[in-house]
Amino acid sequence: MSRVILVTGANAGIGYELVKLLAEKGNKVYLGARNPKSGREAAEKIAAEGFKDVHFIQIDVTDLSTIEATRDHIANADGHLDVLVNNAGIGELHRPQTAPTLDLAVLRTTTETNLFGLIQTTTTLLPLIRKSSNGVILNVTSDMASNTIQAKPNAIMNQAAAYNISKAAANAYTIALARELKDVEKTDIKVNTVTPGYTSTKLNGFGVGGKSVKAGAEILLPWALLEKDGPTCLFIAASGKESAW
Repeated sequence: MSRVILVTGANAGIGYELVKLLAEKGNKVYLGARNPKSGREAAEKIAAEGFKDVHFIQIDVTDLSTIEATRDHIANADGHLDVLVNNAGIGELHRPQTAPTLDLAVLRTTTETNLFGLIQTTTTLLPLIRKSSNGVILNVTSDMASNTIQAKPNAIMNQAAAYNISKAAANAYTIALARELKDVEKTDIKVNTVTPGYTSTKLNGFGVGGKSVKAGAEILLPWALLEKDGPTCLFIAASGKESAW
């Protein structure tokens, strides 16, 4: 059964590859991007490969007007949204982020997209997801968002404090939303967060040794397409197994 899906930050990298994988499954996919030129080019490239139900939609998760416009467009075109993939994110890893001298400007920038943008996008589109018979919210996270992992003596990348804090906070929101929708509101909407693991993307300067963006997207795919009785409130590692929060 075809689903209506929105992937944010999807003009390149893991988001772009995930759109392709979702389209291959016969779904209607909105390729969300803040830059109209790159977003349209990405959607046209996928369409040229034979996937005609991929549609560019302009959405900047830090700009409420574009989020509301996205909501209104999907409401008018489809009446509901089955799957929201909150993939848009930034790292600012080229800027100093060590905790003892953390520049609050860097923290504000990363948090604006990775936390506030994710929350605003989710809350604005949630009324459309409520109209789905099988609603899914998938938040794309990072290994570095796990406080349990980062507290270990051999943890890596603690020097990326702003990025880690923004992602860990987004994990906390994931827990709160999942529990509220399941335990209080008694809905079937699944809310999970999944890390693709270390993947070579623009966010990390195309770091050496990372997996391909397609391999990263393949880890996310089954969690975007959960069935109605699927799990909720999980942090999933790149292995596909549950990770510590």
